[in-house]
Amino acid sequence: MSGSERQPALLVLADGTAYCGWSFGAPGTRIGEVVFNTGMTGYQEVLTDPSYCGQLVAFTYPELGNTGVNPEDEESARPQVQGAIARNVCFTPSNWRSTQTLSDYLKAHGIPGIYDIDTRALTRKIRSSGAMNGAISTEILDLDELLNKVHQAPSMTGLNLTQRVTTPEIYEWVEPTAAAWDFNPRPQNSDASPLTVVAIDFGIKRNILRRLASYGCRVIVVPAHTSAEDILQYQPDGIFLSNGPGDPAAVTEGIATVKALLNQASPMFGICLGHQLLGLSLGAQTFKLKFGHRGLNQPAGLHRQVEITSQNHGFALEADSVAATDVDITHLNLNDQTIAGICHRTLPIFSVQYHPEASPGPHDADYLFDQFVTAMRGACQPKP
Repeated sequence: MSGSERQPALLVLADGTAYCGWSFGAPGTRIGEVVFNTGMTGYQEVLTDPSYCGQLVAFTYPELGNTGVNPEDEESARPQVQGAIARNVCFTPSNWRSTQTLSDYLKAHGIPGIYDIDTRALTRKIRSSGAMNGAISTEILDLDELLNKVHQAPSMTGLNLTQRVTTPEIYEWVEPTAAAWDFNPRPQNSDASPLTVVAIDFGIKRNILRRLASYGCRVIVVPAHTSAEDILQYQPDGIFLSNGPGDPAAVTEGIATVKALLNQASPMFGICLGHQLLGLSLGAQTFKLKFGHRGLNQPAGLHRQVEITSQNHGFALEADSVAATDVDITHLNLNDQTIAGICHRTLPIFSVQYHPEASPGPHDADYLFDQFVTAMRGACQPKP
């Protein structure tokens, strides 16, 4: 993009900190919680992850857009972020899989971005002051005017965003090219009955559905507001609680549904928001992290067993409240010792605060899907 074509853009944080840069993607004004992601790759997966709904995402890796975008790398049908923040943006990608530039992709979906700002300074700001609301604008370049709009926006605390990202209708997951995505193919036992998994969609990523399917599961995806009675009509061998955006404590309908499902025979597996909702349904509490965990290299483990994991969350289970429930802690985030995994002491129920299905990776925690399938095989009766 030549200098004559560049359009000025402004990023303003709720505390009045401002960054002047240039626009990429769509023109306009977007407000959201400003967070940062430390991954060195996978920007398209980040942008299309429903867990980022309501957020302006700053990428700490200094180059964005070098490989363009393509339909296969989308984790949902469209970008879910409020906006993107970058140091440098490539407008001429080089990748045989690329079908579109990152800027054109965001423009087609009405998502603004800002680049040529000091993302290191922005990241340090968020780490020291905490994640806060902000705005990107190509229309309002007056700091005070844009800051006033930021102050009118609701805080992420108390915000239920699941209804913005959940599926509007029930469907069965089918992807003809799923085999191309199976980084760890496993021979399926032709004599084994297919396992039916009902996945409650609080903002589910496509690669979760791919991993469940790769382990021989028939996956039925239901909206976040689906009742326990409607879920049990499918006679599921297992119930999956998906990732998603917003404050978990505000997802009261989802908490009530999970609570109603706890004493059913079906094993249950939760990821990220699903992990938090499971904890809340068992009587634990959640709290907002100062700046969250968002990246591809977060260490998690317990008792000298360490996994490198992909994480994306701004809330966590409160340790003292978990100690008062009937669950054991299975994983900790080894950077700050927050809870990263739990399992029930008597029921086949477990969850993790990270993404074992991570696309593009890492894949250290993929065994959790095998653990879920094993629990289902042990719980279900032979079918005719």
